[in-house]
Amino acid sequence: MEIGVDSFAAVDITQGVPTAQERVHALNELIDRIVFADAVGMDFFGIGEHHREEFLDSAPHMILAAAAARTKQIRLGSAVAVLSAADPVRVFQNYATLDLISSGRAEMVVGRGSFSESFPLFGFQFEDYDALFKEKLELLLQIRKEEVISWSGRFRAPLQNQRITPRPYQKKIPVWLGVGGTPASFVRAGQLGLPLMVAIIGGETHRFRPLIDLYRKAGQEAGFAPEELKVGIHSLGYVAETKDHAVEEYYPGYAYNFSRIGKERGWPPVTFERFAAQNGRTGALLVGDPEEVAEKILGHSAALGGINRFTFQLDNANLTHQQLKNTMQLIAEKVKPIINQE
Repeated sequence: MEIGVDSFAAVDITQGVPTAQERVHALNELIDRIVFADAVGMDFFGIGEHHREEFLDSAPHMILAAAAARTKQIRLGSAVAVLSAADPVRVFQNYATLDLISSGRAEMVVGRGSFSESFPLFGFQFEDYDALFKEKLELLLQIRKEEVISWSGRFRAPLQNQRITPRPYQKKIPVWLGVGGTPASFVRAGQLGLPLMVAIIGGETHRFRPLIDLYRKAGQEAGFAPEELKVGIHSLGYVAETKDHAVEEYYPGYAYNFSRIGKERGWPPVTFERFAAQNGRTGALLVGDPEEVAEKILGHSAALGGINRFTFQLDNANLTHQQLKNTMQLIAEKVKPIINQE
């Protein structure tokens, strides 16, 4: 199983909007963490895409390109690229360029995003989000397959015998489909034979098994071999030497951030009791010591019929740069070996 990290380039806004210098410092630290993840042997590092003041990842390919020039082995990708509100030609060009800079280590995880602000920002209607995504994914996959494109659709100007360059270093740059809990999205990924990245940030992970079974069934019926139908899981987590230490460091920032976001979405405020339930044996949170977290990932994999990649979303609790580096080192040096041994 591949083990990685996803980041939203989060910044602490508890004291107000960060200054320009603070934003520079935060991005430099993030790139340093990607270089560190490469050095300790992590398999993947993903950068999300948001257009909000608490995140600095509105142009994730730029952050990844800066990291690509300083890393050697780690695979680099989006987590996710909000394809519904983007131009597939530009998305392909951005990640093909990243693939060249990294000598073939780029990937795309594309999805509809978890926030709605990108739609009005780029002139789209949120109620069209599924139709937008379906059309743009079709175009992106055609561009990946063919260098010269003829295409027409509803939301973008047509292309007629248009050559799309540059081409990536890899013959077929990986495109994962990032999904939440919509059954149609799982079926779509299977029908297209795309690897699946499931964001599970709450509830009990095993409850996603019927949806993943839908994905595998749709893929097999479309003629794809089981080994082509990869499954990845993205969840919130934090690892320290002891569980008490992990919870003590992680919970305050987690409670603040998710209570704030909850006000926008109608969620109840975070309580420690609800946090502890989410952090139990079958819950989606992975906050604890290395052995416990490794066993929990293995349990999730068994419950879901096997997973190929697990990525930790770490920077959601106002943790320091050093705390994030420490947890990545523990994940790489203690959690990952337990999983690989199994």
